[in-house]
Amino acid sequence: MIKMYIKPDCSTCRTAVKLVSENSSEELETIQYLVDTPSEKEIKEIIRMLGIKPIELVRKKETLYKEKYMDKKISDAEWIKILHKHPILIERPIVIYHDRAIIGRPPQTIVSFLNS
Repeated sequence: MIKMYIKPDCSTCRTAVKLVSENSSEELETIQYLVDTPSEKEIKEIIRMLGIKPIELVRKKETLYKEKYMDKKISDAEWIKILHKHPILIERPIVIYHDRAIIGRPPQTIVSFLNS
């Protein structure tokens, strides 16, 4: 099974869903992360699977980030709490396959990820 965290009105997310549907026979579970917000534990697990620091999961183009967090020194633990409280700050789409994950930007990277 492939799990994908998406925002339905995001064109990149829609493209990612289409690419997975066209290039994999695996079942796809989509999670609208603004509605079904990942827990802090789930966010930690996603970060582990991505192999990144929490700050690397932050959407730096978001107004909330620019206005509230951009110029602050924030610990990894604090970022996890912030991402849970404000899921709009989570980069998207996130694709999880087996015990690995990728941020699907650009979406075409997802196909090679699934085939590796």
